[in-house]
This record gives sequence, C-alpha cells and structure tokens, in this order.
Amino acid sequence: MTKGRTVATAMIGAAALLLSLAPAAKAAQCGSSPAGFEAWKREFSAEAQGKGIGQTAIAALMQANYASATIAADRGQRSFSLSLDQFLAKRGATTIVVRGRQLKQSQAALFASIQQRYGVPPGPLIAIWGMETGFGSQRGNQNMLSSIATLAYDCRRPEFFTDQLYAALKLIDRGTLSGATRGSMHGEVGQTQFMPKNILAYGTGNLDVAANALASTANFLRAHGWRAGAGYQPGEPNFAAIEAWNAAGVYQKAIALMGRQIDEGGGAAASR
Repeated sequence: MTKGRTVATAMIGAAALLLSLAPAAKAAQCGSSPAGFEAWKREFSAEAQGKGIGQTAIAALMQANYASATIAADRGQRSFSLSLDQFLAKRGATTIVVRGRQLKQSQAALFASIQQRYGVPPGPLIAIWGMETGFGSQRGNQNMLSSIATLAYDCRRPEFFTDQLYAALKLIDRGTLSGATRGSMHGEVGQTQFMPKNILAYGTGNLDVAANALASTANFLRAHGWRAGAGYQPGEPNFAAIEAWNAAGVYQKAIALMGRQIDEGGGAAASR
C-alpha cells in the first residue's frame, strides 16, 4: 500500500469514527409548560412527515393550541379514587339505569342487531353510553387535536399520547376527523368517547351517531375477548373486556353493576 493510500484510508476511518460518535437525531422533546409547545410542534411535524403523515394533517397540527384545560383535567382526575358507592352517586348511576331501561325498550331492534352481530347484550353498552356522555348529551367541546397534541407534548404520558396523536393525524388525512373536531378533555370523541387509536381499530362509521358508536363499542368489547352468553360481573369471563375499556377499577365495577340492572330491568336502580 502506498503512503497516499494509507493516509486516505486513515482519513476515511476517522470520518467513520466521528459519524459513529455523532448523536442520533433527537425526537421532539416533551415539556411541562406552554413555552416549548410551538417548537415541539415543528419538531414533531417533521418526524410525522417522515413517517408518511400528509400535508392536511400536518397543517392541522400546526394550528393546534396548547390546551391548558386539558392539562388541568389530566392532573385532577379524583373521581376514580372514590369508593364504588361514592362513584355511582357522583356519576348519576340511578338516572343512567332508569334512562337506560327506557332506551333498551325503545331501541330494542338496534340492540338486538348489535347483540346478534357482536354477542354483547344491551346493558353494558347502555351503561357505557350513559356514563361516558349522558347518552350523547355531553360529548365535550374541546378541540380534539389540541388536547391530544398537548398531552403528547406533556412529559407525564408522552408515549401513550404520541401513539394517539399519530392515529388522530391519520384519521384527519383520511377525512374521518378534522382539525376542528370537538371532543372531551383527553381527545375522546363521539357518543361513547373513542380515542383515535380505537377509532382506527374498531370504529364503524360516524361515532357522533349513536348506532355507530354503540356498534363500535361492542366491536371493541368483542375484540377484547367478549364471549356471547357469558357473564360480565367481576370474576366472570367478560369482565376482562370491560377492564380493557377503562383502566379504573371503580369505573369497571360501575359499568358491570349498571349493565346488569339495565339488562335485568327490575329492582332498585343502582343498588347492589
């Protein structure tokens, strides 16, 4: 080997070493105040474009605002620490059961169709519907994309909400949602409050339409192990599917209890 080739080889080796020591491109950095949100959006948008997110969704993301109300709500979820009786009272379980029994009768054909297709009886679906939005009357008025983007930026649970944000951007690209879509504090939308990843996986049509939302909820439960005809109280086979819907134990027990009372259609409402 000539001296020139030796020097050239050494230079190539040195360059390779420097490249290997160079820091990898950083992902968008989380934050705990509004101050870094705009910079984070720019960084995240560049990453999202690299992963195939289209310009419609990117433009919507760049219009998103830091959602201070969402952060406050995320820090203050105290009802899930209540006892079951306290939780039932706070969430208006008696009213949900009474109204739920009426809906089970008035919408009997719809619930029969859902049960035939997915194996899920009316009770737990109606209980979820009533618990989540008061049967569609309280679906939230927060900007969905701003809420989810804020939580993806926030350092408390960025991994979970980053996945939700990518799902929301895909849904915007598809035209299923838009940058103006309204929802609840954490970005849930529709009559039974679906997060974007669950819309992608289990959604059936416009979830602001009750029939679609209820069918989508049944689809979710079936996908998480619901077995037609099996029980859904704590310790019974289908309770695990209710657990998959919401991680809070008091919520799960409330849905099972109210669902049973709606399905049985008699006795004192919301009493154990």
